[in-house]
Parts: sequence; C-alpha cells; structure tokens
Amino acid sequence: MIPDTIKISNWKKISILVLMIFLINLQPARSLGTERVKQEAVAEPQPGLLAIVNARIVPVVGEEIPAGTILVENEKIKAVGRNLEIPTGARIIEAGGLVAYPGMIDSYSSLGLVEISGVAATVDNRETGRINPQVKAIEALKYDSMHIPIARANGIVAAVVAPSGGLIAGQSTLVKLNGWTNREMVIKESLAMVVELPGIRGGRRGFMGLGGQPAAVSTDRALAELKELLAKARMYEKRREQAARNLLLPQPEFDETSHCLLPVVKGELPVIFAVHADRDIIQTIKFVQEEKIRAIFYQVEQGFKVADEIKKAGIPCIIGSLYDQPPVWEDGYDSLFLNPVVLNKAGVKIAFSSSSPSAAKDLPYHAAKAAAFGLERKEALKAVTIYPAEIFGLDQIMGSLEPGKLANIVLADGDLLELGTRIEKVFIEGREVDLSNRYTELLEKFRKREKEK
Repeated sequence: MIPDTIKISNWKKISILVLMIFLINLQPARSLGTERVKQEAVAEPQPGLLAIVNARIVPVVGEEIPAGTILVENEKIKAVGRNLEIPTGARIIEAGGLVAYPGMIDSYSSLGLVEISGVAATVDNRETGRINPQVKAIEALKYDSMHIPIARANGIVAAVVAPSGGLIAGQSTLVKLNGWTNREMVIKESLAMVVELPGIRGGRRGFMGLGGQPAAVSTDRALAELKELLAKARMYEKRREQAARNLLLPQPEFDETSHCLLPVVKGELPVIFAVHADRDIIQTIKFVQEEKIRAIFYQVEQGFKVADEIKKAGIPCIIGSLYDQPPVWEDGYDSLFLNPVVLNKAGVKIAFSSSSPSAAKDLPYHAAKAAAFGLERKEALKAVTIYPAEIFGLDQIMGSLEPGKLANIVLADGDLLELGTRIEKVFIEGREVDLSNRYTELLEKFRKREKEK
C-alpha cells in the first residue's frame, strides 16, 4: 500500500507540471490577442470626431438644411451643411428620417436644488434671511438629482439654476445637464443676481390665487430697500478706492453684502427681477434706469399690459410656468398663454422656463402652448434655444447649430415642440449622453411584469 505522503507529493508534481504547460501555451495566445486589439484599435473611430449624416438640420439661426451633415470635433461643432467631407476615423451616425436641433436651455429653474418639494431635507433652494447676495446656487446643486436625466431625455441640455426666497435670493448658475460633480456641470458660475419682488397672487379677493391684487406698497418698500443696499455698495467701493490711492486712509471694514453687490453696481452682473403686476413692472423699469443696472425680468404675468414700455426699456423677459391659472381672473383665462405672444410681437426678447425641477422636462411644451395661442412657431423654438443664450450673453458658445459653438445637439423623430415627438439621441459638448432615467426604469420594470403574467 502506497503511503499518503507519497500520493500527495506526486499530485503536487503533476499539478505543477500541468500549470507550466498551460502557461507556456498561453504566452503566444496573449501576444496574438494583443496584436488583434491593436489592429481593432486602428479601425475604431477616433475620439472627438463625430459626423451626423442625412439629418434634417434646424440650426435655428438661418435656413433649414435637408439631408445635411454636422461635423463635431472634440466638444465643438466644426461644420454644418450638405455634401461635407467626413474626416477619416470619425464616428458616423446615420440620422436619416431624424431632425437635428440645438439642445434646449431652461431659462429659470430649481433643477438640482429641490428633489421632493414636500420633503424639507431635499429642498435646498433658499437661505435664511432676506438679503443673501453671497449665496450661489452651484454650492447646493445636487448633481445626481433624478430630475436631471429626465429633463435631459427630453432634449434639455442646460439650465439656469436659481435660488429663491427673501428680497435678494442669491446668484444663479448656468449648468449643463451632464457631469459627475456640481463643479463639472458649471458653464457659468455667477450668471445673474436674483431679486424677488412681492407677488400678485393672494392679496385682497385672492382665494386660491384668483383675483389677487398687486401688492404695490410692498414693491415700493422692496425697491427702496434695494436702492439703499446698492448705494451702500457704491460707497463701500468708493472708500476702498480712496484707501488704495491714499495709504494714510484706513481700509473699510469688509462688508460681505456690499462686496457681493459690486458686480451689480458696476454693470458686470445682471439682475433677474421676479416681477409680476403691470404697475410693479413699470416701477421696476424706472428703478433699473435710475440705478443704471442690467436687468432681466422673470414671470411678468401682466407684461402684456405694458409690453411697449418693456420694449422701450430694452429689458428681456423670462416667461414663468404656463402650467398655471391667471393671477388676476379678470385678465381672462388665457392671459398667461397670450402674454408671451403679445410681448414677442411688441419686440421684447422672451425665453421660456420650467420654474420647477419636476416640470423641467416639459420646457418645449410651454413654448408649444404659446405657439398654439399665436406665437410664431420659429419664435417659440428660438425662445428655448438661441434667445436664452442671447439674454445671458452666451450666444457665442451655445443656442444654435453653428460652427464654433458647443456641440449640444438633439436628434428627434419629429417637431421638437410636439408632445408625441421622440428624442432619439442627445449630445452635450460633443458627447452622447445616456437617456435612461427614472421613467424608463419604471417602464422596463412594468413591461417585464406584463411578460411574466
């Protein structure tokens, strides 16, 4: 009988021998595999080169291009037109039957700041106190908010994220709807200061917001307070300059509020005024002209009553949500829908906004609703693409499909403003983004449930 120790020793030798033979045979296979990978890499598309071919191109600026090509290099559009030469190694996307649009821009939202409005722990769009010019929306942005991929899947590629609350709510930020951190999403960190004036809803005869009266006295007080803050900021800057010229003079004590308002009084940072009633709009126009600051109006529910005055002042308007009732019932049930139409016809530059994270996906339908009430369709499309870019001074880099601009492209199977249109692909700065989201997850979940029955 063979001892157990000898059996174990022999099995060890056999195992080592088998392992050596396996490794010897594996070596050539590794070399062959490496060569195969190298050969395949040569044939793969070069990173940063993209060609979208045979699409109907709606550049927004200029004429439509049937069966056209968009060439993308790195993050920017290289060329747009017909019969373009496609660079060797470019990734080619066949877009026959699809329409190419510039990605849409949500001009005012709390996207990424509010997750569930009824859960306080997920609401981070306002700071305590009434005067907060130092607050920046980007600091509270939740980059992995579930609302972001939902909006992105419907063709929205960028959003103005704005704080709320108080008189001076803080500084809004323009973000792209793609990125692993909030800083990675930033297009422009300090986009505009947000000032919220008293609303028109509620008030006398204001049950459920119907028939509310303009709070003119409160607006007077708010503008007077803002005037004092701007005067204080100017004096603060004057003392700083005097101390810099004369070393014998003491530097003024640091004042955070005044310091943060300096870009406003210097005209470097525009102010978004959330203003509502016609009387308040007129007051705010006078205030802006007296203070010589750059202004953008937001909401302007009764802007249609003073459209000529707004046009004369040269102040662009961001239209608030159209998913609402008129703040003053006497204005008519359709006053909110007609408001952007009247403003546009008067020559006021307008842009649409979702105003909330859950409604961000519906941005094109706000424009569509205005189009249904008389807004020219091309103007409606511009109001979610190039006009927002122009209002915020970023039309040189985004808002349309033109060479040199960021490659923010949406491929759809029809009219971007139609409810039944399907978004097939979205590119943000030349990168195709994932369109899966909470809605698609639930769709697949319940499709699977049906199959299991």
